[in-house]
Amino acid sequence: MTGSAIIPAAPRSVSIDAMRGATIAFMIVVNTPGSWNHVWPLLEHAPWNGCRPADFVFSFFLFLMGCVIPFALDRRLAAGESRAKLAGHIARRVLLLIALKLLLSAYPHFHLGHLRLFGVLTRIALCYGLVALLYMATRKPLPLLAVTCGILLGWWLMLCAVPIPGLGLPGRDVPLLDPQANLAAWLDRIVSHWTLRVLHTGILYEKTWDPEGLLGTLPACASVLSGVLAGQAFRNRNMSARHRTLLLLAAGLISLALGQAWGMAMPINKALWTSSFVLVTSGAALLMLAAFDWAFDIRRVQDDSRIASHALLVLRVFGTNAIVAFLLSGFVVKTMMVLPAPADTEHSVYTWLYTRFFAFWIPSPDLASFLFAVAFTAVMALPLAVLYRRNIVIRL
Repeated sequence: MTGSAIIPAAPRSVSIDAMRGATIAFMIVVNTPGSWNHVWPLLEHAPWNGCRPADFVFSFFLFLMGCVIPFALDRRLAAGESRAKLAGHIARRVLLLIALKLLLSAYPHFHLGHLRLFGVLTRIALCYGLVALLYMATRKPLPLLAVTCGILLGWWLMLCAVPIPGLGLPGRDVPLLDPQANLAAWLDRIVSHWTLRVLHTGILYEKTWDPEGLLGTLPACASVLSGVLAGQAFRNRNMSARHRTLLLLAAGLISLALGQAWGMAMPINKALWTSSFVLVTSGAALLMLAAFDWAFDIRRVQDDSRIASHALLVLRVFGTNAIVAFLLSGFVVKTMMVLPAPADTEHSVYTWLYTRFFAFWIPSPDLASFLFAVAFTAVMALPLAVLYRRNIVIRL
């Protein structure tokens, strides 16, 4: 990715693009219900421990980001680009993503004293930077797998064995995996106190912790690394497509089983991004990628079925410019929430559209809220389709 330049799209993996498209489309649906008081049950996040369909979305996105790292960096290194220049390119992309996150958080009121420094884009940026630099250092699968396992084991020990100042020692009636009483939340409070004091900004998503806090970046990198290893399977010219799919399938089943087993000792928890959560969600991502690989890359169902061809087109529309889709939906939603409705200035355009065209006609509030989210996502596909038809990828 080079700055914010718009360049012609390079050849891409069909299955990875399609899965990323499904992920980002589902993310927009999850993020834009007609009313947060009426959310379709399948689209709700687990309140703390546990894992619901909505909890898979961010992990899948990080996994898929990891999948494309070998494609992008191998090509640049093969072209003779120096590691120093590539490291500078990675750093610029990290800073740009963080800047866009801050812009999205500040928009439209720009109350700079109430900015949340952490968030989805901040975690994406930090994970990308750390994993990309690691990949430049070693592109061999075994060291990358060893680092991934080390992160998972290290995170488990950090959460369960590191004493937290002011809370006593682990195992002495102190709930070290509760929302406020865990190592990640403790560091969130330290960082927020420092940023508020020095930068006069930097609030947390919750008052005492943040689900995308700084320390949770470490296990989230393991999710990205699992995608890197999957991406290397696609890049391996000595492996047949059939063997690749079987490898993804086997790895997914093993990861899923290990995650479920580990979950009995360490809860599956998205907010803490626990090691069991990484294994379960990465396992599910590997299984889904294996299915997409078989369907679109091997079986090529899109060549035999018009329905499959149209479905793949929609998925690739979202997947080719995934970050753009995320940012566009965020800015549009915030704009709709501050603009007054044309015939009812007491409500925003967002609320008016939901009430007038969905809640008024559909008896079930949950269903009305869900259909609004689906309709909004369909509208977001229109500008993305223009970019796709013109073979343009906006590289941030």
